[in-house]
Order: sequence, then C-alpha cells, then structure tokens
Amino acid sequence: MTTTDLPRRLNLPGVEDPACLRRKRGGVCPRARVARVVLSVAARRAGVELLLPDGTPLGGGPATPGNPVIEILRQRDLLERVAHDPKVGVGEAYMAGDWRPASGTDLAAVMLPFAERIESLLPMWLQRLRFAVDRRPPRTDNSPAGARQHIEAHYDLSNDMFATFLDPSMSYSSARFERGRPLAEQDLHEAQLRKIDTVLDAAQVGHGTQVLEIGTGWGALAVRAAERGAHVVTVTLSREQADLARERVTRAGVADRVSIRLQDYREVTGRYDAVVSVEMVEAVGEDYWPAYFRAIEDRLAPDGVAAVQSILMSHRRLLASRRSYGWINKHVFPGGMIPSMEAIEAVTEAHTSLRVQTVERFGADYAETLRRWRERFLSEWRSIEGGGFDAVFRRRWEFYLAFCEAGFAGGAIDVGLIRLERS
Repeated sequence: MTTTDLPRRLNLPGVEDPACLRRKRGGVCPRARVARVVLSVAARRAGVELLLPDGTPLGGGPATPGNPVIEILRQRDLLERVAHDPKVGVGEAYMAGDWRPASGTDLAAVMLPFAERIESLLPMWLQRLRFAVDRRPPRTDNSPAGARQHIEAHYDLSNDMFATFLDPSMSYSSARFERGRPLAEQDLHEAQLRKIDTVLDAAQVGHGTQVLEIGTGWGALAVRAAERGAHVVTVTLSREQADLARERVTRAGVADRVSIRLQDYREVTGRYDAVVSVEMVEAVGEDYWPAYFRAIEDRLAPDGVAAVQSILMSHRRLLASRRSYGWINKHVFPGGMIPSMEAIEAVTEAHTSLRVQTVERFGADYAETLRRWRERFLSEWRSIEGGGFDAVFRRRWEFYLAFCEAGFAGGAIDVGLIRLERS
C-alpha cells in the first residue's frame, strides 16, 4: 500500500494528538516502541494478524493463514496514540482512520478474539505495569446537575438519528430473542417487546399496579405497562426523549395512565408497587450506586418488587478497571460505570434492605441486538449524515457498536435482569 492509497486522515474535534505525534520529525517515541511490542503480544495471543501497509506483520515473522486481519494504515499514528493513552488510543485511532479490518472482514469479528481473551491477552509481568499507563478518570459529577449533562450528551443527540437504527419501539437496550428459534427468523421489534414484557413480568406489573420507571427511554415500557392496566410515573433527564415519549404515549391512547417527568431519580416521592429500571444503573456512577438503590427501596411499597436490567462485568475486571479511563467513558457514556453482580449485592446489602432474588443473564442476545443496530446504522448512514453528522461521528458509532457487540459475544461483558425485594 502506498501513501497515495491511504484514506484521508480524519481530524478528531476536541481530541488533541499526543505531543510525540505532533513532532515534525519522523520516528516514534520510546513509549511507542513499547506499545508496538505490547500490541504484537496481545494480537498474537488473541490470534489476530496486525499487518503493516507493506503486508508484513507488526511483530515480524510470517502471518498465520486464517487469522482475522487488521490493516494498520498509519503505523506511527496508531503507536503514538496507544502509547500515550492505551485504553483510549485504539478507538481514537479507528476514528481517525489509522487502522481498519481487512477487506471482507467485519469490525466486530476482529475485536471478538480480544474480548474472548480479555483477562489473558498480556502476560502477568506486563499486566503488573498497567499502573504506569492507566489514565485516571477525570472527576465525574453525577449529582442531579452533572447527571443531566451526561445524559444530554448522549441521549439528546437526535431522536431522528436514533430512530434510523432502532426498532419501532425505540428500545435502546438489549432485546430478548426466543430460545430454540433461528435468529434469522426473529424480528427485532418482536424481541424488544418480549424484553419489555419480561421486565414487567419480573416486577409483577398488571391491572392497577402503581409503577415507577427510572429511565424513560422513548416510552415503550411505560406504554406497555399502561396497556396492562398499570398507572406509570416515568422519569428521565433527557428533554428530547421526554418530548417524543409524550407524543408516543398520546398516540398509544394511554396518556391518562402515564406521567412522564423530567426529573432525577433522587427527587421522586411517593410509594409504588413496582419499580423498574432498564440499563440505567450503568449511567449512575459507582459513587452513586448506594443512592440509586436507596431511591428504589424508598419508593417501593412494603411488598413491592423491583426489576433492574443491567449490563454487567466480572468483579475481577471491575476491581482492575474502576479507577481507569476508557474510550467508552470519553466518547460515548461520560460518567458511567458498569457494575458487577457482586458489587450490586454488596451495595444493596450494605445500604438497603433490598436483596437479589433472581438474575437472568442473556449477553448473547445483546450481541445480536447490537449487530442489528450497527447493520442498520451503516445502511441508513446517508439519512443520518443528512441530519448533520460527520464522518468522525460515523466511525465513532461504528466502533462503539462493534466494540460492545464483541464484548457481549466474547463474554467480556454480560447483561442481566435482576429481581429485588426487601429482605
């Protein structure tokens, strides 16, 4: 591959190149030489080929036939980014166009081997050096005011943009596919409604139930609960979501049974038979997990039931990563933290009378959900681009969706429906 064959390098608004990459003279800094070795070791352990523009493997030696292939388009750019911010640099290098999956290879497919071996990609002696490169996260403000800013940064991008790749229910969380039926035969909308019904069943929502939903989304769960005869109060910090959710509730003919409030979960009052919250706890931030679960407990009637759907990671990974800063935190979900089941159980036992009764895990369903979102996002890019989104946004979201898909498919992360009751 010649220099003229390279795609245009994209500038990343708000992202400053590492100082060593801004030098006019060529070559890489000592840290980048170390990054080259680390990338080579991780790729070899994952069984992925990292090929330089001339077709030779990054670490030297022959390529292994049949392995997934990543093409490095700008070696210096990639190495400097990874060297100076390893957990952020790989994603930013993709956003800038410094690397790509080989022709005919899916982006999630080249990430999957890394996700499957996430805890053994590097030998222990290298893992012990992570303290030297881990970047501590900026201090996050998940107070009511700070949380509102974080939610707006993602969910208020554009209702129209989200509508291009979500199903008609506008559900932005994992669907539940039917076991024993080929995935190709299953409709995403049907699977999303199954997920909503599973959450409502877990919380025992039926006719006359008083329901509090923490995290409205675009109103699909509130509509479904109201159609069962429940009365729903649902709270969100996203103005765009609230506005569209009100329209959808009205169109569904259940406005008399659904109250949509632009309100923080900590500000809600009253008692409810059921509290439901779908993939909201990840946005709360670790420091506020006690407040989140106390709010659920405080709002539950004495015999109430809570159903919380949460993305999960292993407790070992949580302990290793809780004080570091990753690409997802910087570019997609500021202020967020994925909990482990052990952390949820510890927080609820220490700060509330709530106890976990059941956990249903379905990470493979999330991988399929994300695959379909990404496929639709890319196929609808022309209309998304027409809404004012640029090529960097496209590559950011393509990487985000593929990164998460690989994580769920490879077992690096999971998702679970957690049923809680007072002890």
